[in-house]
Amino acid sequence: MMNSPIPQNYEEWRHCITVECKIPLTSNFIEQRLAVWRDEACEETRRFRRLYGDDYWRTVLAWFEQAERELV
Repeated sequence: MMNSPIPQNYEEWRHCITVECKIPLTSNFIEQRLAVWRDEACEETRRFRRLYGDDYWRTVLAWFEQAERELV
């Protein structure tokens, strides 16, 4: 169980997406999210960075990249 409402590590993040939000980490979903997170001009990405900061944005991007590697 997380102590923070915001995931602080990969395991918490994965649990949040797959268990709490019931979203399977499929190749298609991961590819779509990576396209958004890697596009610094995307409004969603800019909003996320304003709210959570660049360090957390890079962390979430890395978690999606890790999830992508785990599919292989």
